[in-house]
Amino acid sequence: MQSKDQHSDNPQGSIIRGDSFMSALTCPPGMFPFPELGFGTHKGVSMSRKRYSAEQIIGHLRQAEIRTSEGKTIAEAVRELGISEQTYYRWRKQYGGMEVNQARRLKELEQENGRLKRLVADQALDLSIHKEVSRGNF
Repeated sequence: MQSKDQHSDNPQGSIIRGDSFMSALTCPPGMFPFPELGFGTHKGVSMSRKRYSAEQIIGHLRQAEIRTSEGKTIAEAVRELGISEQTYYRWRKQYGGMEVNQARRLKELEQENGRLKRLVADQALDLSIHKEVSRGNF
């Protein structure tokens, strides 16, 4: 005898309890019903993100410039380098015309700038704490 929560007309043996509905997976194993969302398994697609140093980026930009001067298109040059056109144009905008030592100096300055910004934020917080304490609002 079945309980009143189960229905015999459901071929998958789902259980209905109140408003919740629990059922078995209806998709075959390894498939996701919405591949356009980027989930599931995709054969042959493994896009791992690689981080390049400033020196490597400048080297790739120089290689791309050499290949385009040989008559290749940007698309062909970046394909040979293993990067996308979007990445190439972003790198060119950021590092175009730089030497390796200039890129190193830029990175050092960006790190120092971030450190100084944190220092200023900490000092502003300390100042506001001191003002609150001096008013007696603690």
